[in-house]
Formats: sequence, C-alpha cells, structure tokens
Amino acid sequence: MAKKASSQGDFRTILTDLRKGVFAPVYLLMGEETYYIDKLVEILETAVVKNPEDKEFNFTTFYGQDADIDTVIATCQQYPFMTEHRIVLLKEAQSMFRAKSALDALASYVEHPNPQCVLVVTYKGDNLNATSALMKAAAKSTAVVFKSPALRDYELAGPITEYCREKKIAIGDDAVNMLAEYVGNDLSKLFGAIDKLIISGSLENGRITPELIHRNIGITKEYNNFELQSALAAKNYNRCLLITKYFQSNPKKNPTPVITGMLFGFFSKLLIAQLSGEKTESGLMNVIGAKSQFAFRDYKIAMGKYTIAQTVNAIHQLRKFDIQSKGVGSFQNEYSLLTEMIFNIFTGRGS
Repeated sequence: MAKKASSQGDFRTILTDLRKGVFAPVYLLMGEETYYIDKLVEILETAVVKNPEDKEFNFTTFYGQDADIDTVIATCQQYPFMTEHRIVLLKEAQSMFRAKSALDALASYVEHPNPQCVLVVTYKGDNLNATSALMKAAAKSTAVVFKSPALRDYELAGPITEYCREKKIAIGDDAVNMLAEYVGNDLSKLFGAIDKLIISGSLENGRITPELIHRNIGITKEYNNFELQSALAAKNYNRCLLITKYFQSNPKKNPTPVITGMLFGFFSKLLIAQLSGEKTESGLMNVIGAKSQFAFRDYKIAMGKYTIAQTVNAIHQLRKFDIQSKGVGSFQNEYSLLTEMIFNIFTGRGS
C-alpha cells in the first residue's frame, strides 16, 4: 500500500505501518542517530518478504561502496516472484563516490516507482539536501522520508524511559540522568547498557537504580573541555568529577595545559563581567566579546553562582594548578591535581 511522503517522517508512525503490513514503495532513511534507521531496516527486512524461501528471488542488498545506481534501479523495476512485494536495500549510501550527487540519479525512479517493490536507502551521518533532485522527487511522490538527528543530552530521558517501559523495567529520573551521563547520546550504546543490566540479573525488584548503574556500567561517554567549563559554571560538582575521571582515562585527548588555558580564560572573562557594572545581557556580552547568546550561556549561569571573591579564588586555584601540574612544588599526578583544584574552587580551600 502506498503512503504519502513526509519531509520529517515520524518513527512511531512508520513502525506502526510496517507492523500492519503497510509499505511505501520508497524509504529514504537518513541522519546522525543510526539506532532508529537500523531498527526500521530490521523491521523492513522481515516484514516485506516474510517467508525465508521467497527471499532468494525477492530480496536484494546493495552496499554504497560497491553500488551502481543503474543496477539498483534495474533491480527495483523487476517484479516479485510468487510474493506481493520484493525489497531492495541500498545500505550505507553515504559511502558511494560523490554520494549526494550519485543518489540524485534515483530521482526519476522515485517519482514513478514500481508499486510492487520496496526500495530502502540508508544514508548515515548526515541528511540529504532538501534542494537535491532526489529529495524534490521524494516530496512529490509516495516516498517516506525519515530524518534521524543526533539527540541532545536533554532529549535522552524520553527514549531511555520508553525503552525501559517496553522491557517492563522501572527506572527513576536519577538513574536516567546517570545513564545519560555515563554512556552519552548514542542510543545503541544506551539501550545496550540497559540490556546489560537486565541480563546481569541484578535488578532491584525489577528496577534500575543509580547504584546498579555505578556498579555495572563504565563511563563510555566522550567528554570535552567545554563540558567541564559548563559543569564548573553551573557548580555541578558530581559532573565535574565524572568529567575529570574520563579525562584521566584519556590523557592524550585531554592534556591539562589546554584545560588550564581554557578555564583561565573563562574565569578571567567572568571576573571582567562581574566588575564591569553592566546589567544588561547585551552589554555583558559586549564587555567579554561573546559573539552569541550560546557563547554567553556559561557566563550567564556562572554569574548567578559565583561571587567576585569566588571567581578570584578560581583564578588563583588555576594558577596554582598550572604550576603544580608542571612538577613545581608537587609530585601528584596532574589529574589528581585537577580534581583537587576543582574541589578547592567549590569549597574555597587550598588558598
């Protein structure tokens, strides 16, 4: 059955249609979050041609690196043998040579597809341009377009809670936040971590708790200096410790001189803003040279968290850390010193 295309297909709607046996002739699945793309492909692979004995003549898979568009189209134009539909998969289309322009050759087929063939194209890591010939053809046809953007940290609670609900597992907000902090925004890794906890058999009355996550799930999220700056600006001590622990396990990616320079610049500008006498956001942005509200965000948060004296102390602690991390007056590991510095910024000790 044909389905009218949508410029932003909804995962749940598409999934419901597939489970009902309602198929569009073309699916364009794209984006940075690959979990939903892979899930739709998994359902399509089993739903379009159900009987294994029918797959030999009605199930064809191409991979972008080796695919030829003319061959893909010719295969799509063939009619199914002893089944209602055939399925043609073009996986990893982003791996094609000059992929975006190469895929435009599908435009004429997408406008007039074989109604008894289901063509599925996966394009991971990016979206196809809305102005491309292929996407324009999709907009005028019965193709289904699904875009799967990478989720931001604050968008993870819903998918985590929903996945646990599907597994009939309870989880509270604290555990949801901890999972997101430990694993990051890769849904495949997040759901894999939940499956690991379920398989371990150590759930507490069918519930995932922060303690359970702490005991069984390692930190796999990749943190950066900007996230440490944001955690310091918000005075989120636990997050600071989590980030420094990650830095210590990945020292080549997170050298302390770079961390010091960035944080020194942040607190120096924060002090300038605090001493400026400016009250308006635009005036404060101008004082510290912030080009956008996004760039000013951490300063705005920090101005509500730090007094002038506390900012001066942070600068003092950074100078002290810079000297000690170079081996002057201390023999401690530089990341132990980083943890100590953060503690001193939060408590005002170590002056």
